[in-house]
Amino acid sequence: MLNIIKILLAPTVIIYYSVIGIRNWLFDRGIFVSKKIDTKIISIGNLTLGGSGKTPAVVMVVNLLKSMNKSVGVLSRGYGRSTKGYKLINNGSGERMPADKCGDEMYLVTDECNVPGAVSERRVKGAERFIKDVNKIDVIVLDDAFQHRWIYRDLDIVMIDQRFLLKNSVLHHNLLPLGVMREPFSSLKRADIIIINRKFSEGKELPAKMKSYMKDKLVLEGHYEVEGIYDVKTHHGYSIEDFVGQKSLVVCGIARPYSFLRILEEYSIDIKNKLLFTDHKNYTLKEVQNIRRKFYNTNSFSVLTTQKDAVKLTNYSRELDDIDIYYLKIGLKLNNEEEFKSELEKVFNN
Repeated sequence: MLNIIKILLAPTVIIYYSVIGIRNWLFDRGIFVSKKIDTKIISIGNLTLGGSGKTPAVVMVVNLLKSMNKSVGVLSRGYGRSTKGYKLINNGSGERMPADKCGDEMYLVTDECNVPGAVSERRVKGAERFIKDVNKIDVIVLDDAFQHRWIYRDLDIVMIDQRFLLKNSVLHHNLLPLGVMREPFSSLKRADIIIINRKFSEGKELPAKMKSYMKDKLVLEGHYEVEGIYDVKTHHGYSIEDFVGQKSLVVCGIARPYSFLRILEEYSIDIKNKLLFTDHKNYTLKEVQNIRRKFYNTNSFSVLTTQKDAVKLTNYSRELDDIDIYYLKIGLKLNNEEEFKSELEKVFNN
């Protein structure tokens, strides 16, 4: 049904392509100008709607910058939040804004990395206010900002899912609403670094056409590593091997959950019982009660979810008090981390 709707909307791709093309042409010709902010800016973005691994990439980059003794802040649009405008999540100390008010990804990143964070649809205004609200920021990491060209960036990183690149389908390699692309492949000419995220899959040779879009760019390969399974309520960590052979109810609200499900299956975790939701799912009491019913009706040993989903499910700790619920924690690793770090260091030498 969804594919039929996409095909019916196919003619509007021309309109979308024209708008994107004119906008980028105006920036490329200097008619529209990106504003430089009084701090270093590193952008992490993608070409598609979700599923490329931006959040793990933001965590990785923030932690690498911290290891270089840089004061880091993270700024995002705050997708899926219930608020509007600029909001300071935290200034590096004290309480953090709830996930529903700042977005699940930003809550996760600021909590995981213990850094200041803010959300704002308008990145320039948001960055300027963020700098004033926090005592010291050497660098702001922009989450999901490849398309936000109004703000100048010192380094532009683009994440691309390997599975997406290997698909040769008009319903994938096309602009919205027919495909899943926010910009055409030709936009990769703006990127400084391209990370091909193979997630939990083996690395594959890319088609020559895909490689041509990445010519003269630093292209690195990324993959996920399991860091453990953690209790949602206590954050106590366990080895994934501790869950081998167990029947779990899988609860997931992320874009393209294929990799998440696959790694659980590879560790022989029984995932026949699943509740799959749309990306950035904001759980309601009704859905939490459905999780409870499904858990008991299937005699599951535990509920297994993603780290992003766990952020929101913690709001229902009381309702889930009698259920063992855990999240899979993953980290993004690069095939050449030292080369990547040297590129980060160059940002501060210019």
